Amino acid sequence: MRILLWYWGRRGGGAHFSLCLARALAQRSAGMALSVSRQGDLIDAFRALPVPRQEVDTYVDLLGFATGFLRVRSLTRGLVAFAHEQKVDVVVSAMAHLWTPLVAPALARAGIAYVPVVHDSVQHPGDGDTFWEWRLRRELGATRAAVALSDCVAAAIAARRPGLPVIRLPLGALAPSGIAGAIGTAKTSDVLFFGRIRAYKGLDLLRDAWRLVVAAHPGATLRVVGQGDIARAAPGLGDLPGVTLEPRWVADEEMAPLLASARAVVFPYRQASQSGIVPLALSLGVPAVATAVGGLVEQVRDGVSGLVVPPDAAALAAGLLRILDPATRARLAAGASAEGARLADWNSPATALQDALDRLLGTAAAPARP
Repeated sequence: MRILLWYWGRRGGGAHFSLCLARALAQRSAGMALSVSRQGDLIDAFRALPVPRQEVDTYVDLLGFATGFLRVRSLTRGLVAFAHEQKVDVVVSAMAHLWTPLVAPALARAGIAYVPVVHDSVQHPGDGDTFWEWRLRRELGATRAAVALSDCVAAAIAARRPGLPVIRLPLGALAPSGIAGAIGTAKTSDVLFFGRIRAYKGLDLLRDAWRLVVAAHPGATLRVVGQGDIARAAPGLGDLPGVTLEPRWVADEEMAPLLASARAVVFPYRQASQSGIVPLALSLGVPAVATAVGGLVEQVRDGVSGLVVPPDAAALAAGLLRILDPATRARLAAGASAEGARLADWNSPATALQDALDRLLGTAAAPARP
């Protein structure tokens, strides 16, 4: 099965996921190719892979995004031509780009099997994307199969398109800059929240829980790091004892050391598909406290690699207090390390993807040759 991995995004979890998957596929498949954005933050890492590569110009700012729509038709023709040139059997979209719903139907019309990795099957509260539902519907309408990274997303896809084959892959640790060098980083905080600041991530729930935590455990520390308006998401959080707020983007090379510097990481989400931070934290031996929503219950094994609690302040506070106990934390950290060793190996999801595509598409996936 010859795979063209397609990712035109610039940075963040999608870029990390695409690179990790591309590296693993390149190691095990002689028939792999890439189509990536020249403006992507990880372009040098993609260029280092020994596979055929198409680079396209996308955008880095709002003006470039607006004017870029004028080039979508030519970019579409270029992607189709590259797929034919490489004689690929299937185009796998590693993560949807804003232009994906405009391009994907053309792949189907050209007789090229299209398979997207669907990271989110429902729009998260507060995302504010007016066209989100239209984009997903159009993308799924062009697919021959879909990839899901959690059971809850797989079930939602099946409900949207009954009969569509869904490939379930494990989500590995997203660490393009490496994991080994971060292990052993000095612990500077008890609890870390890390990620883009969004309403559904429950920072207000964490604020209410932290009041209970510091009342019972004076001296506990909480570090909140992520791009967005933390004060707006959880007014008063920064005024609580032991809390440090860092509203900023975190560079790739800082991600692993940042997570490794915490004794535990918290996911107080009100809704979730899955989290890319969970497997990276576990691979660093950092246990998690997560709310029992969406795919988080699949990623964190309660009592083994962390604690899973109901999504309310009292339960979250109880979980955080439990993990502040040194003996409990040490036991869960050992479980996290064992679980994380598996998640750091991307050969497993790459093999699972290729085997599933072989099984589901086979020779029927071959594109019509020009």
